Amino acid sequence: MTTKTTTTTLRLTDPAVRAHLEALPASQVLIGLADDGQPVCIDLDGEGPHVLVCSGTGGGTTTVLRTLAAQLLHDGSDGLVLDNKRISHRWANGIPGVTYCRDIADIHNALMGLRAELQRRLHLINQGDDVDDLPRLTVLFDAADATLGQLARYWNTVRENGDPKTSPAVGALEDVLFTGPQARIHLLVGAQLDTGVLGQWREHFSTVVLGRVTTRTWKRLAPQIHPTPESNTQPGRVHVVQGSTTHPTQVLLLTDTEATAGIVATETDKN
Repeated sequence: MTTKTTTTTLRLTDPAVRAHLEALPASQVLIGLADDGQPVCIDLDGEGPHVLVCSGTGGGTTTVLRTLAAQLLHDGSDGLVLDNKRISHRWANGIPGVTYCRDIADIHNALMGLRAELQRRLHLINQGDDVDDLPRLTVLFDAADATLGQLARYWNTVRENGDPKTSPAVGALEDVLFTGPQARIHLLVGAQLDTGVLGQWREHFSTVVLGRVTTRTWKRLAPQIHPTPESNTQPGRVHVVQGSTTHPTQVLLLTDTEATAGIVATETDKN
């Protein structure tokens, strides 16, 4: 018999949350609990290796990204955190195995390094190496719309004669969207996907998390869902769209301290 969840905040101290986390296979991460108490998850080895999170003000984009990234890092993934807002994901700064970037020049360079790492992994796979031997690499990219615009402007100021006109850092992200899953590289993106190159990316996100968004945003990011669900202002309340299904979900809330503590504890156990 399942227990219907309430719309109260879900925390790590909740016994049901702990039980679900402990039962998940290594390839899955927990977003939260559905109304019937069942876990709503992402399977990174299935058809949902990239995640898009979109919300209105106070809709929980940063919370969802932190919750997903912290679980992956806890389970041994390497990390690249692109935090051009400079304050959203400071919890990840200094964690072993995580590269944290907040300046646009550093973000540009990190994305170029990401492309090189992708090519290295694909070469190993083509040479016959087992993909399961590669550590997961989680790329958390918050405020993607604004950051991509800044990357384009930055490239215009530093590129030299003979360089391509479009930012190679943006091209690196496109490469990861297309072929990253083959090399165990996963994108967690917070964005609106309104205009420009981002508008062409929607099809690469098999999991879309929507919180406090307009009907127009629903039609743009999840046009297959009919009718459009009503917006809910309850803290931590989102809809998780996977394929033609939407799951009303109460998100697991990890504070900055909880996210960091779980990862550091795991690193201590390893040592």
